Amino acid sequence: MIDARDTALVIEGGGTRNSYTAPAIMKLIEEDARFGWVGGVSAGAIHAINFLSGDAQRTEEAFTTFMGHPKIGGLRSLALGRGLMNAEFMFQDRGGELPFNLDAFLANETPIHIEAVRADTGETVAWNNADLLDEDTINVVMRASSTMPMLMPMARIDGVPYVDGALGDDGGLLIGAAEGAGFSKCLVLATKPRDYVREPVNRPAMVRRMFPKYPEVARRTIERPDQYNKAKAHIDELAAQGSAYVFYPEQMMVENSEFKVPKLQKNFAAGKEQFDREWEAVRDFLEK
Repeated sequence: MIDARDTALVIEGGGTRNSYTAPAIMKLIEEDARFGWVGGVSAGAIHAINFLSGDAQRTEEAFTTFMGHPKIGGLRSLALGRGLMNAEFMFQDRGGELPFNLDAFLANETPIHIEAVRADTGETVAWNNADLLDEDTINVVMRASSTMPMLMPMARIDGVPYVDGALGDDGGLLIGAAEGAGFSKCLVLATKPRDYVREPVNRPAMVRRMFPKYPEVARRTIERPDQYNKAKAHIDELAAQGSAYVFYPEQMMVENSEFKVPKLQKNFAAGKEQFDREWEAVRDFLEK
């Protein structure tokens, strides 16, 4: 067991890019790493849920073989109004695919933090352990946090529409939320390379026209690059001070909506090779 309860685990989203960080979650499960707080948005929220349930196999399958299911999505799914990724199937109607160990999740007392953005007000909304008590709620919260605007139908919780947590206050990197929870030491699993800088939105007026019913989604989309870059710069400052360890992908091979299982498995293998290579440094950081 690795006692890292003075450390927050911050997990970046990125759709199927998270096939690269899945091996990191699996290694942390296998080594019985105990964190003081776990936060994720979008695909990072899926990792967070799987980590707290202690299911390494589900962690791998969710971002590799499951993405090859014929109902998972694609251009035909988008044309039929189900989204480029069929969120209803992925999160709420899997037909027995990816069984979830609810009992193990509920027995884990590690605080969890998942965010999504209200499409009507632009407010960042967070859910924690007290909210996530049954599988239906867990699934719809993961769906809300993972809903890419325009590419997926909006998730609704109690009639309220939600979009991707990556549009929230931290731009998808929950360092502010971790610090707000009282943590100054963080392990960050990133899905963008070390030198990545999110470019400003080129045509904000077009973005506003894309969301006539939800101007706050447009605003959040336009503001996201600045929020993301500020959060990443702060994380890099913490890393330079020794307060954060950031796992930056060196060989990311897919984008956020890859459906070809062999490509995802190759990306998974690359992530595993890198995390295994960095494991001693990660372990030293967690134990210091």
